[in-house]
Amino acid sequence: MIEFTLWDILRNLLLATRWTILLSLVSFIGGGAVGLGLLLLRISKNKACRAFAKYYIELFQGTPLLMQLFIAFFGLGLFGIDVPAWLAAGMALILWTAAFLAEIWRGCVESVARGQWEASASLGLGRLQQMRYVILPQALRVAIPPTVGFSVQIIKGTALTSIIGFVELSKAGTVVTNATFQPFTVYGLVALIYFALCWPLSKSSQILERKVNVAHRNH
Repeated sequence: MIEFTLWDILRNLLLATRWTILLSLVSFIGGGAVGLGLLLLRISKNKACRAFAKYYIELFQGTPLLMQLFIAFFGLGLFGIDVPAWLAAGMALILWTAAFLAEIWRGCVESVARGQWEASASLGLGRLQQMRYVILPQALRVAIPPTVGFSVQIIKGTALTSIIGFVELSKAGTVVTNATFQPFTVYGLVALIYFALCWPLSKSSQILERKVNVAHRNH
């Protein structure tokens, strides 16, 4: 029987952690870009645009991420489309992330007083200019805590990608446990690694929020 040291276990988990971090970054950046587009559609004056964004958000918020991953990987296979696990995981998480970020940001934008829209419109600014120069800078202060909070959910949500065979941190934990028969050690380390990834985000949110508030007061 092969003996596994603590370092052997930790090394294998850290190798898989790279994929968890990469998938989280792809999901947040890609989802943020799509989410910003959805936000603009959601607050558009065009009824069709608002309806599309609304139903998109309701669809992805109202269905489990597990199901979305399953469809992205196995569903496309029914049509003869072979999708790698990493690509299916990335697509599903981007679309899922976009729906939540768009709704978070919509709430932040709508928290800005209506008078700000009217004042910027009186200066002759177009809709996008109003958003860029007046509304978004004010909404940013409100958006930081929920956005960072959701980024933590993205990191933990990557664990569900194991259903389609993507080997990230939690999947690696299962594989290592089956090889070492040390579940408490392995999953204890998995929990510590997740904490090490998520805790700095929570602290950085507080620091960033203070800096933005100071900059706003000075301005």
